[in-house]
Amino acid sequence: MSNAAYGLLGAPLAMAALPLFVQLPAYYATHLGMALGPLGVVLFVARAIDMLQDPLLGHLLDRTPARHRRWMTLGAGVLVLAFAALWLPPSTESGVGLGIWLALMLVVAYGAHSVVNIAYLAWGARMPAVLAAAAWREGLGLAGMIVASLVPAAILAGDPAQVRTRLAVYSMIYVLLMLAAIRALLRRAPPPQSPAPATAGANEAAGALAISGADGGWRDTWRELARNRKLRALLLPYFLNALSVAIPATLALFFIADQLGAPQLSGAFLACYFGAAACGLPAWAALARRYGPLRCWQLGMLLSVAGFCGAALLGHGDLLPYAAVCIAAGVALGADLALPPVLLGQALGERLGAGFGLFTLLGKLSLAIAGLSLPLLSWLDYQPGQGGGQSLVLAYAVLPCLIKLLAMAALRRCISHWSTT
Repeated sequence: MSNAAYGLLGAPLAMAALPLFVQLPAYYATHLGMALGPLGVVLFVARAIDMLQDPLLGHLLDRTPARHRRWMTLGAGVLVLAFAALWLPPSTESGVGLGIWLALMLVVAYGAHSVVNIAYLAWGARMPAVLAAAAWREGLGLAGMIVASLVPAAILAGDPAQVRTRLAVYSMIYVLLMLAAIRALLRRAPPPQSPAPATAGANEAAGALAISGADGGWRDTWRELARNRKLRALLLPYFLNALSVAIPATLALFFIADQLGAPQLSGAFLACYFGAAACGLPAWAALARRYGPLRCWQLGMLLSVAGFCGAALLGHGDLLPYAAVCIAAGVALGADLALPPVLLGQALGERLGAGFGLFTLLGKLSLAIAGLSLPLLSWLDYQPGQGGGQSLVLAYAVLPCLIKLLAMAALRRCISHWSTT
């Protein structure tokens, strides 16, 4: 059960990530009355700050490997406080004050989440059974996302007078889960192994390592990463794919409420989506062992395109077809979650913290850009609660499909590159 002890932390990390990226925009817009334009700007600025700090945090973690446990514990403590603060802003704040509170708490939450997550991913990449550890991590993470999909949706759909009290209870339960997960990781999970000798994709950086050492400076770290051709080949498809996921994630609750006319089912649809991803993880792991993670990731992208093409055809009351879209896109999400970290671990010898920091930077850049879809929709005269329309459909379904197709083309070139190195 050592892999399970490692994977348990994936649940509270995912429970924090879901509201940060999916639920908070709709919560602040529809329940707290924040306008779409300022909300989109706040999301973009906070996510841009978060994006820029990740490689630096990864580099610092690489330089202090003996303190990873301490940093993870401290980061987890800050994260649970910021989690509660985002759900429970001061009741006296509104307008500009509410935007400032949201921006500050997002920056704090993003930073704490990054510290814990980068160290956590690097730990898993150095476990004896990498695929098994990744499956446990992402599987339990998806279980956490299902809980985070259902519980806040049920709270917000209930008695308005009880919303704040129930969100406070939910935040306390989250604190207890995080404490249990950190305890299990530090006491029962196998410690990360020493890094293996450089793989074929990292051999070109071996000279720099010999000169600069594992504790080289910031420039040495980035010079080494820049020389890794396998790593460079992964960057474009990873970024494009992350952007194709981030845009519908930002707009999902608006689409469910206004295009489908079923805001009361938003939690159920999200749970369906993440549940399908969890069920698909074992299949993706098995397929990756047989056919390789690169080709399996491409297959997952194709499945996602098929799902969102279907979403573009849906309108008011098309609930069962949208559930099918959620299942298809959710199964594809399993590939997006499980396979890129494995590929990154294969491409890197040393500098795992900086490498994962670079990947999280790209993921958060995609989320920052996705936040701009809100002021774009406002400019196109979309208003939450007043029905969907062509602009919402194009932004939620059509645009992500086009970006996903570009990611597939980039990944095809990546496959060709890896097969020749």
